[in-house]
Amino acid sequence: MSQASRALAPVFNLDALASLMTAHGLGVTKALQLEPLTGGQSNPAYRVHGANLPLVLRKKPPGALLPSAHAVDREFRIMKALRNTEVAVPEVYVYSNDVTITGTPFYLMAYLDGRVFVDQSLPGISRTERAAIYNEMNRVIAALHRIDPATVGLSDYGRAGNYFARQIARWTRQYQDSRLEDIKAMDALIAWLPERIPADEQSTIVHGDYRLDNLVFDHVEPRIIGVLDWELSTLGHPLADFSYHCMSWRIPADLWRGIGGLNLKELGIPEETDYIRRYGEATGALAPEHWDFYMAYNLFRVAAILQGVAKRASDGNAAAANATDMGRKARPLAELGWTIAQGYDASKK
Repeated sequence: MSQASRALAPVFNLDALASLMTAHGLGVTKALQLEPLTGGQSNPAYRVHGANLPLVLRKKPPGALLPSAHAVDREFRIMKALRNTEVAVPEVYVYSNDVTITGTPFYLMAYLDGRVFVDQSLPGISRTERAAIYNEMNRVIAALHRIDPATVGLSDYGRAGNYFARQIARWTRQYQDSRLEDIKAMDALIAWLPERIPADEQSTIVHGDYRLDNLVFDHVEPRIIGVLDWELSTLGHPLADFSYHCMSWRIPADLWRGIGGLNLKELGIPEETDYIRRYGEATGALAPEHWDFYMAYNLFRVAAILQGVAKRASDGNAAAANATDMGRKARPLAELGWTIAQGYDASKK
């Protein structure tokens, strides 16, 4: 076990975890060990060694948390519901809210052995495979938005109506609760967004954080074998979800998970308009009239999320070592969102 694992292990009651696993038919072959997995900014995850199946334990972080954040129970529920759909997810085995085992609620799921890409430009990948990976991402999010929530037992997974109004209010509260500094662009968006909400009400299952590094690809084929990190999932507007996924086209490559400013044709990555068109062909969605509103909303939302990451880092309970650096990106992303918002207003004149 790594040094980090040894430092964290005393927090966990591994004997109780083994008993829970055995009670749910998950064989324990030797003394359990937990190895922290990197990459997440929110809910800590650990590779479980000592079971007869490759497993991951994912749990809420410790300490005081913002309301409705880190919903591992919802992650467990939606992955269980989507297991036999076109949207590939890891198999989930057991959810527990027994805080005496790991200190916070947690669940166990299958470990997926595949490729996870972080850099949206996909360095080291052929031009042809880059195109195929982007097509696959588009295919899967379109498949998610085509699922009837009722057919998979998720008709009550979110509230009906007023999705944008509720989300703007939620992320405004969370930003204000985690405010570490004044960001003028965030204050401007908080005032601007509620006054520009489009009238078109739609509701589908939305992932809430659908991006390249939350996807696991097959080792050989450009095929998604698992969509991860469902804690922000709910029932909501599909174009809010899809435009969040498309933010990378607007974000500069040197800022954060962006491909803005890159030569996409040379890379084999579709242009934003082509990517939107393919999604529309797969879902039947009309050309999005309010696309830049959705973009401004999502940049506001992600800035609020990153401000929360920074707050957890300042409080000492962030899941990732680079949380402070991530939090610093809230300001430039909010400023980009405000620039797009102003362009949206100008286009309507």
